[in-house]
Amino acid sequence: MKVSCFKCQHFRVTWDQNNPRGCAAYQFKSKQLPSIIVKQSSGMDCMQFSPKQTQEDRR
Repeated sequence: MKVSCFKCQHFRVTWDQNNPRGCAAYQFKSKQLPSIIVKQSSGMDCMQFSPKQTQEDRR
């Protein structure tokens, strides 16, 4: 399964212009999507991926 940060509850958009994308689970910010950084660093897909709840899930 390919991890999509945009669909993960841990993904954050930051105010930092140099590092606009962040991951709350791994506690870092970067220019690239966090899932790409994790894959490059560990060779594995992100193990912290957790799908965002949709409005339907909240009901």
